[in-house]
Amino acid sequence: MNYYFSKIETGQFDAIVARLIEALKKEGFGVLTDIDVKDTMKQKLDVEFRNYRILGACNPPLAHRALSSEDKIGLMLPCNVIAQDLGDGRIEVAAINPLLAMESLGNPKLTAIAEEVAGRLQRVITSL
Repeated sequence: MNYYFSKIETGQFDAIVARLIEALKKEGFGVLTDIDVKDTMKQKLDVEFRNYRILGACNPPLAHRALSSEDKIGLMLPCNVIAQDLGDGRIEVAAINPLLAMESLGNPKLTAIAEEVAGRLQRVITSL
């Protein structure tokens, strides 16, 4: 099992990120954090970097269920989703596979929640 789901899209980076955010909304996720890695690398290190965004996505009802099942699970929230420019108009979008991390905890309630989150994130990626 891979630790992420991914897909390569073609087009303009910002437009694909906007579609990604809309696809997340359709699956009940909000974006809590939006890290522009390119901008951060330039500001903090004066280094040029490709377009790369890390979105911290959260589905409140599922997060609530997870937090109610395991009080330290917040260490693994929110779910990260990325968009990165591979060049030549190719943009990779990827989402964490939460099932991999949750299964290792041995909490059946979390595994069931992770299966639901994984299904939603897979639909987000494939819908683009």
